[in-house]
Amino acid sequence: MQHDQGLILFDTGIGSAGPETEARYRPRRRDLQNALSAAGVALDDISLVANCHLHFDHCGGNPLLGGRPILVQDVELATARKGGYTIDALIDFSAATYEELAGETEIWPGAWIIPTPGHTQGHQSLVLGQPDGTVVLAGQAHDFASHFASDQMARQAALHGVEQPLPTYRPWLERLADFDPRRVLFAHDCSVWEPSQSPFQGAP
Repeated sequence: MQHDQGLILFDTGIGSAGPETEARYRPRRRDLQNALSAAGVALDDISLVANCHLHFDHCGGNPLLGGRPILVQDVELATARKGGYTIDALIDFSAATYEELAGETEIWPGAWIIPTPGHTQGHQSLVLGQPDGTVVLAGQAHDFASHFASDQMARQAALHGVEQPLPTYRPWLERLADFDPRRVLFAHDCSVWEPSQSPFQGAP
């Protein structure tokens, strides 16, 4: 995402995985450099990298960006360094430069990292103010936009005093709601969540 202070790359894809990973997941990948080039961007244009979490399919291209700060929650990096969590070579590669965060951080004016634990304890999302509204890059905070929408509905029902029992929802949705997001994008779903008229609006 473009910001006045530079270009932030949120997640770097699966990278070049080994034969076992290829056989198990059969990924359909785009080379990171080619994907960036299609967007008119080169590796050297990237100012910051932020990973929603450090599973290999989200940080596989990090070694191509050695020397650039990689924003990650401290608990996520500590977990990854224990082993058996991801592909170890993707963590402490040559020139890996981590900026460890301990919770919510405004990294640049109007650009926030918000902890969104669930898929992993150290999962985080990126919130960016844009001219047409706030965009949330939610990574794998939810696997599908429809799951995010369901949680939003449960939250709205709770706020409007709908009788229990109600479905539970992720508590960090309250913090994301403070930003009044106009679009929420996800790592494993091409669908984009956008706010719609709530069935609770205008209810007595």
